Amino acid sequence: MGASSDQDFGTIARDLLGWYDRHARVLPWRSAPGAPPRADDQNWPYRVWLSEVMLQQTTVAAVIPYFETFTRRWPNVTALAAADEAEVMAAWAGLGYYARARNLIACARVVAAAGGRFPDSEAALRELPGLGAYSAAAVAAIAFGRPAVVIDANVERVVSRLFAIDLPQPKARPSIRRAAAAITPSARAGDFAQAMMDLGSAICTTRAPRCQMCPLATHCQARAQGEPERFPVKAPKRAKPERHGTCFWIERDGAVRLVRRAAKGMLGAMRALPDDGWSARGDGSGTATREGRWTPAGVVSHSFTHFDLRLAVLLDSAAHSVSLESEGEWWPLDRLDDAGLPTVFAKAARLAQAAKGEA
Repeated sequence: MGASSDQDFGTIARDLLGWYDRHARVLPWRSAPGAPPRADDQNWPYRVWLSEVMLQQTTVAAVIPYFETFTRRWPNVTALAAADEAEVMAAWAGLGYYARARNLIACARVVAAAGGRFPDSEAALRELPGLGAYSAAAVAAIAFGRPAVVIDANVERVVSRLFAIDLPQPKARPSIRRAAAAITPSARAGDFAQAMMDLGSAICTTRAPRCQMCPLATHCQARAQGEPERFPVKAPKRAKPERHGTCFWIERDGAVRLVRRAAKGMLGAMRALPDDGWSARGDGSGTATREGRWTPAGVVSHSFTHFDLRLAVLLDSAAHSVSLESEGEWWPLDRLDDAGLPTVFAKAARLAQAAKGEA
């Protein structure tokens, strides 16, 4: 981190908050800039927490409709805690990273059992299921106005450029955290965190940052060096392994056979098409097989965090020869969108229907 005075740090916060007061995004989980924390409203920490869980590795545009659906169906943490887990998982379908949804339910139940109030300190929030360093700091700052250093990917990018931190990730993270702590004000910590996020999203973007519009341009060491896009410095990317699997489209009388996946593991507890037991760790297709005559419909590709999957889709062409699991269910085709299929199986369903001429 380059040499900067405490006065410089204070000026960074002042300039950024001034910009945020004029340009803050209007979002359904936000208070207006400068508004005091709404900690006395029990539903407000719930909305902040829910939004932060949804926003992990997901864009704001994608999250808004999910957030609005969730808060209509489950307007407070007590309602969410009492919800059927399958319904919550189905409502989450399409957001990805499904362990978040399972932690969401677990956390809601812990908070509801404690009287329906979220703890107001970063340390206590860290004790809740699914809240890591980032989300605990974000809820503490935004919902309760606690001084907290909130660092997501946008903040990492802004800070690494401000101070031209040239260590590659993840080695740079301790330096980024120290620099972020140095510029985080004790007052308006929630606004400051959200301002940093907005700045990274709209101005200090990964590619072609709009430096001429940045309220921190005069403070930015990467801009002074003439190469802001070089930061944050990335470690060489490792190629993702490719996994292979097969799923089965079994249709009867206007309905398709769905199964419930095991509670733990990939896409846990979600409805899905029957498959061959493909695994995130396996070197090839799964080991389970199905008797019967099958017609290939094609292959869908889907990228998970740590691997890419190529999933072959087979159509049942001999109804009498297929052995079906007792735990499965027949799901009406005209309500398939309501089944909450994970994205990879939704892709497979579309391919199967197209192959049958029903798309």
